[in-house]
Amino acid sequence: MTCFRSLVLSLVVLLSSAAPGLAQAPAEPAGQAAPVIASRAGETDDADIAARIRSIFGEIEGLAGVQVSVSSGVVTLEGAVASGTEADKAAAIAARVAGVVTVQNNLQRSLGVKTNVAPALGKFQADLRAMIDGLPLLAVAAAIGLVIALFGHWLAGRGFLWRWITPNGFLAELLGSLVRAVFFIIGAVVALEILGATALLGAVLGGAGVIGIAVGFAVRDTVDNYVSSLMLSLRQPFRANDHIVVDGQEGRVVRLTSRATILMTLDGNHLRIPNAIVFKSVILNYTRNPERRFEFELGIDAEDDPLAAMKLGLADLAALPFVLDTPGPTAVIEKVGDSNIILRFFAWVDQDHTDFLKGRSQAIAVTKASLEGAGFSLPEPIYRLRFDAQAAPSMGPAPAGQPARAAEARKAAPAPAAAGDTAPVPYVEQKVREERAEGGEGDLLDDSTPIE
Repeated sequence: MTCFRSLVLSLVVLLSSAAPGLAQAPAEPAGQAAPVIASRAGETDDADIAARIRSIFGEIEGLAGVQVSVSSGVVTLEGAVASGTEADKAAAIAARVAGVVTVQNNLQRSLGVKTNVAPALGKFQADLRAMIDGLPLLAVAAAIGLVIALFGHWLAGRGFLWRWITPNGFLAELLGSLVRAVFFIIGAVVALEILGATALLGAVLGGAGVIGIAVGFAVRDTVDNYVSSLMLSLRQPFRANDHIVVDGQEGRVVRLTSRATILMTLDGNHLRIPNAIVFKSVILNYTRNPERRFEFELGIDAEDDPLAAMKLGLADLAALPFVLDTPGPTAVIEKVGDSNIILRFFAWVDQDHTDFLKGRSQAIAVTKASLEGAGFSLPEPIYRLRFDAQAAPSMGPAPAGQPARAAEARKAAPAPAAAGDTAPVPYVEQKVREERAEGGEGDLLDDSTPIE
């Protein structure tokens, strides 16, 4: 117990002796503490402190007129200075003198024109002299940077070199632009290095990064379209003059540019579709496979034999010269309605020799005429009307069952007409060839590369 009491008393004595020092120790900023300025060797009375501060202020421009008084180590600064920065500077200097307890900063900012304008003019004159002195170095740095940038521009313009590196025209153009940008940046870095302003380059690049992010969000549609153009030029999903459907738009391909795919519609009009839409859309190409199937529907009476009608229609389709034997025509019963049976016929044509719409039209006409000539009727919709017996006079007894179709009621249909001209009309295709021969915007389609 005696040892424990002794230990406690020792701790109390140590804490009481350290407390005054902890309470009086001023908080020092991070890093090294400012060195103490001695007033005079071995003497720190008020007069020496005031004299020391006055002598220091006399050597600093803008503080020579500051009035200094010291009482019991308390320094009082009075007078006018050009700015608040100089007032803080004076107080900081006075606080560093040995023997100073505290500083009463009563300095006021001077609003005199001469006091405020003269330093600004002096600084401007100094900056102007420094700029004039640095003009030769600036000219040398600008000339070297310009030479590097011009060499990059010349090198980027050697299209044959980039086309030799990559056969894709769009990639060659992109590579040339990249080389031009790289040499421009190198020229700027070299010029700033000569001027000793590489820190400025870091600030510029940092600001350019932030601006680039903002601009990227603003032009994301343009960037999307540009990337889509690059992918389309690599994938080559179609050739020039292909008959395609993109996003519901149908026409023949005129060219693929770095911004859009240009089509000529079947009406002869130009259609420009942004490549971003083309790249994301489903592309239907009618030209890749010239063999194309058409289909149509015909209805017969509900009492007719659908299998006999199908057999007759298929025989008529097979007899048409433009209908392909392989694959041959087919037919199915689509549905059975209240008063008719819907038949659907299918047949194939070669679009290189037969116009699709002409062939389909001829097939419908021939099949319809053949069915009617064989006694099959193509009925119209039948509506049943019911009259109230009290509201309308009697129309006589209704016939029992369905009314029999008299043979004489069937009009003899003419024999199926021979198929007319079904040759394709190459007018739009020829117009596309003429326009491509005239040139125009850079075409990214390349017949030498495989199509996707």
